Amino acid sequence: MKHLIVYAHPNPKSFNHAILETTVRELERKGHQVVERDLYSLHFNPILSGSDFEAFQAGTVPADIKEEQDHISTADVITMIYPIWWAGLPAMIKGYIDRVFSYGFAYKYSEEGSPVGLLAGKKGMIINTQGTPREYYDSTGMTEALKKTSDTGILGFCGIESVGHVFFGAVPAVDDAVRHGMLVRLQDKLNEIF
Repeated sequence: MKHLIVYAHPNPKSFNHAILETTVRELERKGHQVVERDLYSLHFNPILSGSDFEAFQAGTVPADIKEEQDHISTADVITMIYPIWWAGLPAMIKGYIDRVFSYGFAYKYSEEGSPVGLLAGKKGMIINTQGTPREYYDSTGMTEALKKTSDTGILGFCGIESVGHVFFGAVPAVDDAVRHGMLVRLQDKLNEIF
């Protein structure tokens, strides 16, 4: 399978980066093709601008958006790896979705006004870290809200089948042994799905 990994964390020494490395290594070990898009190292511009809208309306796509759309078009699986900040997506990944998952590429509306996902046939996976303990997010309903927003509101809206959403909580508060255990669980999950 062809995997696209969209990664968004500004610190190359973060646990998110260890997740990225583990994911790439495990998928490649199983014979999958993997393309990584590290949005911070690429200096991806997350700001959806008026000129983007003008280009879309003129029937053209800005080059940086087109490059990302080409990666999505050729992928069988799209995996997003990013931290949860303030109970949501960091601006970088949100901006990527705003700009790249554009009307006419990722979705459109039927004549009746119903949304139609244009990325049907693709699978999607999301891997998140949180500073807050997982139990807090579960007990307050935030885990389910994040799943609804990302798995349904983004992936499903575009026709992408969600095959997994993995959360790792309290990451800054736990020791290396616990974080190592999280990476082992991630490997198991990847082997289960792919």
